[in-house]
Parts: sequence; C-alpha cells; structure tokens
Amino acid sequence: MTRIFVTEAVMLAIYGQLLVPPKPVEYIIPYTTILELYELRTTEEHLMNSSADDQHVKIKIGELISYFEEPLNKKKIERALQVPWSKSPTIPVSETTRVSVMNTMDTAPYGESFDPIETELLLASQKAEAPILTDQYELIQRIVESALPVQVYDIDDFDFALEVPLSGQP
Repeated sequence: MTRIFVTEAVMLAIYGQLLVPPKPVEYIIPYTTILELYELRTTEEHLMNSSADDQHVKIKIGELISYFEEPLNKKKIERALQVPWSKSPTIPVSETTRVSVMNTMDTAPYGESFDPIETELLLASQKAEAPILTDQYELIQRIVESALPVQVYDIDDFDFALEVPLSGQP
C-alpha cells in the first residue's frame, strides 16, 4: 500500500533518500512550494551549512525544476491549477515514488502562528488526510503546541513514518 505524505518540494531536493524509499510513497506538494524552488535556485543565501552541500542542493533543485517542466509533467500540474484544492495526476519520480501537486490556497485560518507556506502544508494535510513530513523543528513544535488536527513527522523519522500502520490497517 502506498504511503502518502504532504511536504515541500525543496525537501525532495535536499533529502535524496525521500526519492528512493523502501516502500511506495506519494508526496503531495503544494504548488507554491514548486514556485519557491525557482527562488531557492538563484538565492545568494546558503541553504546548507557547507558550500559544497549548498552547491549540490541547488543543482538538485534545478533538476527537480527541469523535471516538473517536462511537457507531460507540466501538463499534469497545469490541470491541477484549474481548480482550487485539486490535485494533479501522479507524476512518477522513481519506481517507488510518485508526486502529486495540489493547488493549495492560503486562507489564513491559523493567523500569525504559521506563514503562508506552512498554512498551505497544514491545509493540504487536512484535505488529503495525510501526515506532514518536514525538517523544521520549530514548525513541528508549533503544530504540537497548537494541537492542530494533523500528523507531522520529522524527516529524520521518515523510516519510522513508513512503518506506522495506516489508519484502519492492523
């Protein structure tokens, strides 16, 4: 059975292990996080601690952008952009990994506690009934403190998240 997670597009570029999981996985990615890739690719700010790692991640971001811009993938994404909260048909990334793009919209239900991208992750998670996968400890902490009705996993716990039984499963 395929596990579904909501995450940001950049997480797939930074954490390559997410693209080769031991079990089938589908990542639901808010469309705005794909747009964010274009900014991250050209920013002078370091995304990683070492220059070599930063350069590597920016190359991976460029590869991910190129993949999403391939005609068939672009067409799937554009189809999702027709209707708010619709999800694109799945885009295969590897034998065990699929990506769907969701046309999320920040409707600001969480006030000043969460930025627009975080709000879209939260709403996508609720809509898809799928846990959030992130490396942002502060986000995880705010979700827990706010007692929001979503599951969230740290990327370091990805293997554990794959083993957690799906709701309704033994």
